[in-house]
Amino acid sequence: MTAQPAGEPTPPTCPVSGVVRDAPSAAAPAGSGPLARPQGLPLVGHLPRWTSDPLALLQEGAARGRTGGRRAFEIRLWRPVTVGWSPAWNRAVLGDLATFRSRGSLSQISPYLSAGVVALDHPDHRARRAAMNPTFHRRAVTAAFADRFGRIVRAHLPTGDFDAGRWSSTVVRSMLTAAFFGDRMPPDELASFVAPLDQPMPGPLLRRPVRISRMNAALRQVFQAPQPGTLAELFAELPDGVEEARVAVAAAYDTTAHSLAFALWELADRPDLNDPARTAAVVKEALRLYPSGWIGSRVAATDTEVDGLLVPAGRMVLYSPYLTHRDPDLWPDPEAFRPERFDGPQPAWGYLPFAAGERTCLGAGLATLMLRTAVAGFADADLERVSGTGKVRGGLTLAPAGPLRLRRRRRFG
Repeated sequence: MTAQPAGEPTPPTCPVSGVVRDAPSAAAPAGSGPLARPQGLPLVGHLPRWTSDPLALLQEGAARGRTGGRRAFEIRLWRPVTVGWSPAWNRAVLGDLATFRSRGSLSQISPYLSAGVVALDHPDHRARRAAMNPTFHRRAVTAAFADRFGRIVRAHLPTGDFDAGRWSSTVVRSMLTAAFFGDRMPPDELASFVAPLDQPMPGPLLRRPVRISRMNAALRQVFQAPQPGTLAELFAELPDGVEEARVAVAAAYDTTAHSLAFALWELADRPDLNDPARTAAVVKEALRLYPSGWIGSRVAATDTEVDGLLVPAGRMVLYSPYLTHRDPDLWPDPEAFRPERFDGPQPAWGYLPFAAGERTCLGAGLATLMLRTAVAGFADADLERVSGTGKVRGGLTLAPAGPLRLRRRRRFG
């Protein structure tokens, strides 16, 4: 989508530079002028920048918003969008399910995420979550899978040089297969299904009817006789369980794999943290600095006011863990990797690697267990960086912009 939909007014542009100027906005702060905007282009607004480098677009918008005294700004994609990142904004957008809906949001664009509980709105969402929460509770997944995950990590530990991204993808797929299906699904089937999620944009957004059809068939076969002690037992009993399981596996895969790669990259630069006693803090800080869900979206169902902003019905709103987690008012020295910051309290609605409120990611406990188990598996070795930059790219999830080469050397004696 590169053209502005018919019927939406084109914002005024500077006749000299061609840059989109701030126009009066329906989402302007109550009692003040319009929201700030980053630089855009005539007709297409900010869509080219969103598709090429969305993180730079967010950072510029945030800087302009701050200059105007707001933790919010406006962009134009194929429709007007308001972006906010304050705790008050996060609490409203994530906490008020009746006002801010998933239907019509960005998550619906990907065929991997456009179904299941993540796509349900109030009140259906609450009922489906109630049926699934006990099985996905942190204590339940720890009791069920901690030992299995530990064996998988030990079996996959690399020797010498390795690519953190590739290794993380492999071990996460193995853990997900064990948790969801046991030995009832061939590992290659899951690998084939999630492969497009490893591609740069627009790969994860393209329709994949053959892959999805094959995965649906494999899931139906597994659910005929789910292996005891796996998550397949839950999904086999759910209405639309095939869709639920398919979306859950996809959502868990690249988010966890990328987070693990970043955690190992940072751990290699801080050997003092390679201690099981610090693993939980290392994982939390990796999720803060590199939130895989770097952006989230909702659509306002009614006119409302949030953090001093008037949000009209039908407006798409974005919340950004990436911006919130790097806000210096919430996190001192936010660009630094400092797990020790989690020795103290966290800012309310200022830490949301798995979203927050009723729409907290269902798999948060499972993902955290996989990450902690994998990171702790390196505690008996020295890690060092070999090559890579650690730069990030914003796609369907936050991912490394290039390979992260590490070296693992086993300690002896």
